[in-house]
Amino acid sequence: MLEQYPFLPLILIFVVAYFFMIRPQMKRQKDEKKFSKELKKGDKIVTKSGMYGKIVDLNEKDFSCIVETMAGRIKFDRSAISMEMSKKLNAPEKK
Repeated sequence: MLEQYPFLPLILIFVVAYFFMIRPQMKRQKDEKKFSKELKKGDKIVTKSGMYGKIVDLNEKDFSCIVETMAGRIKFDRSAISMEMSKKLNAPEKK
């Protein structure tokens, strides 16, 4: 059967790579973009470097935000924010 379709294994490898690597990465990027657009003032966040803080100001021109921490205020790019903690902290505990 493989003699009749010499490119079949190559096509199958591409299809598997698409569904297991390319498609999930595209979905993750879409979710991260949506998350960064939904940020608002007052959200408690964690940066990718592990710094906790609260968003004080959002700048639409350069897509940055100012985060207030215990050390003071720091300007971050929105892509540096890992997760929003307000909903996680206020969520009821699961048993």
